[in-house]
Amino acid sequence: MGEAVLHDYWRSSAAYRVRIVLNLKGILWRGLPLDMIGGEHKHDDYTALNPQGLVPTLEIDGHVLTQSLAIIDYLDATHKTPAMVSADPARRARTLAQALIVAADIHPVNNMRILNALRSDFGASEEQVRLWVQRWIAEGFAALERMAPEAGLFGGDMPDLADVCLVPQMYNARRFELDLTPYPRLVRIDAAARALDPVARAAPEAVRAG
Repeated sequence: MGEAVLHDYWRSSAAYRVRIVLNLKGILWRGLPLDMIGGEHKHDDYTALNPQGLVPTLEIDGHVLTQSLAIIDYLDATHKTPAMVSADPARRARTLAQALIVAADIHPVNNMRILNALRSDFGASEEQVRLWVQRWIAEGFAALERMAPEAGLFGGDMPDLADVCLVPQMYNARRFELDLTPYPRLVRIDAAARALDPVARAAPEAVRAG
């Protein structure tokens, strides 16, 4: 099995999720960073791999995979431990619901292209953009806080898909100066997850520095 190649942007929360899972599963990979500020993700050579021109894209086992949750699903099917979702149908559904609060409800309305459209098409100020981001994170976090366990990670002793989605979103929450006081369980889970070496090595600052 050769080295996996991750087409990456250091600040992308979707790519951050995949970096965490690659590290947790001990998969050998290297990153090919894209300058998304400079528009490299729209170049023809990249859109030939990923027609959406988004990150991440993972080249692995002779396949070219896109969309972070689809990539993670593939990694979970081919590298069984640690499992990102349970084999038990009810527990699997619960974990997916928690993860999708971030991946389907918070993140899509707050990603770079949406924020740029708010600025360019609707004349939003930076303060208005910040308030927009805070609004949708806060709405999702309020629900996720109620679902969070009193102790341990969402996945118990090891991160599961909900933890993998939470950590990058917490990074975004801090970046956009959301008050995290109302979410003590999420703050605890995020800190515990980021203390794990595979998660720490996936952090934006670690990737950008290395």
